[in-house]
Amino acid sequence: MQKRKPYKKEFKLEAVRLLEKGNKTAAELAHELGVARNKLYKWKEEVAASGEDAFRGSGRPVNDKDAESSRRKRDLDRV
Repeated sequence: MQKRKPYKKEFKLEAVRLLEKGNKTAAELAHELGVARNKLYKWKEEVAASGEDAFRGSGRPVNDKDAESSRRKRDLDRV
């Protein structure tokens, strides 16, 4: 099985900007960037839905309440 390639937030935002600019087709842009065409559309949907909060990553919780909840779950798993 092939591992997913991670893309930085800036790369995704720039790809969406270029897609919306419309100078090239989605297929041409995807080929140039080395990503799947449908991935460009998914990124575009995420930017439309979340704006600046798009592509937050899978790492740290957003607020203290989430951080506390995550810490307690880890503690329970260890017990």
